[in-house]
Amino acid sequence: MKTTKHARRRLLPPLISVCASLWWLSTVASVAATSDEFPRDGTVIELDDKNFDRAISSFDHILVDFYAPWCGHCKRLAPELDAAALVLARLNEPIVIAKINADKYRKLASKYDIDGFPTMKVFMYGVPMEYTGPRKADLLVLFLKKFVAPDVSFLESDNAVRNFVQMTGSDFPLFIGFGLDESVILELARKYKRKAWFSIAKDFSEEMMVAYDFDKVPALVSLHPKYNEQGVFYGPFEGEFLEDFIRQNQLPLIVPINFQTLKLVNDDERKIMLTVVEDELDENSLKLVKTLRSAANANRDLIFGYVGLKQWGDFVDSFDVSKSSKLPKLLVWDGNEEYHVVVGSETLDDDDQGSQISRFLEGYREGRTIKKKIGGPSFIGFINSLIGIRTVYLIVFIVVIIMAVRNFSQSEDTPPTQPYHAAEGTEASISETESSRSYQPGDKED
Repeated sequence: MKTTKHARRRLLPPLISVCASLWWLSTVASVAATSDEFPRDGTVIELDDKNFDRAISSFDHILVDFYAPWCGHCKRLAPELDAAALVLARLNEPIVIAKINADKYRKLASKYDIDGFPTMKVFMYGVPMEYTGPRKADLLVLFLKKFVAPDVSFLESDNAVRNFVQMTGSDFPLFIGFGLDESVILELARKYKRKAWFSIAKDFSEEMMVAYDFDKVPALVSLHPKYNEQGVFYGPFEGEFLEDFIRQNQLPLIVPINFQTLKLVNDDERKIMLTVVEDELDENSLKLVKTLRSAANANRDLIFGYVGLKQWGDFVDSFDVSKSSKLPKLLVWDGNEEYHVVVGSETLDDDDQGSQISRFLEGYREGRTIKKKIGGPSFIGFINSLIGIRTVYLIVFIVVIIMAVRNFSQSEDTPPTQPYHAAEGTEASISETESSRSYQPGDKED
């Protein structure tokens, strides 16, 4: 017995070593197989319902395009993704781009709440978030770089500040804390990371103070390069004061309303003072925007926005504006289904528009308003723009039921030659359904 026990003891360490080696080899083989399964050379990866989860777990950062083969906007997006994928693959922390036919793999699309095409989602360590940024390749690359950038960048010289401002581009607001401790803004930087760039400047000269118009430290400077705007916050750096400054400076003082900015407005709890003009680009409208900017600076509890009838007629139609309306028109919108007009101050004349805007704001704050309902879909409807695929499926189902009932009733009351005409009706309905289907995904994000 002793001999047998000693033999077993002698055999146990080698056996454990062999098992450990086999486990390690199988793990390496598994990782290698996964790596080989998905290319990392900058090509857009085509996924299906079988390899989707493996792809999400294989990459720290992956952008997935949920598309439909018949979607025109999806086809226009494809070459932009191809170009962006090559650049993103060369980053120090690469971002992979993949795509999946969400019309074919509907169960997977339903899992991720895909209701229109194209829809893109960024998976960061397996956690999805919807991508709502630009779709041109160069802008898409800049936007996605934010996902792998540090929460707060450290700038140790004037040149570092200049390079940071240049590198971040013009599509996001920037916040630079001059002489500010990182711990003060770190939590908020993480909260607003998808919407803004954050940095701390430690060593800087008086030249920076002059360039960014602050005269003491600590100071938090906000920059909006796209709109040539900047602001300074000297504190208090605690409580709601700091977050209010960051939140309010996510948007420029006066916002041109379009599909992209509507999404930003949706994230803000403030109401929108909306000015509807004939044409955003004509000389009178540009002068009015400058006047509105002064009012916006003194009324930061409201978002000031403007939109042109010529640029977005369908949108302004919801506020009872048409080509025969007197413009500019002023109103305060809650961002969803209701808006207020001020009695006696609904429109602007050409003379002294600044005073007229002041009277409008005064009347609004005093409650001399009429509440109205918008005439079109709710705010969410404007964001999604068109019908979601679930709605399309429901419409198709209802059409099929109606046609079945119609055919059944005709088969009872008409001679045998009638089904031919019923088939023509069915064909027409199918054609209408296909037309609705091709229209549905069009402008979801555009």
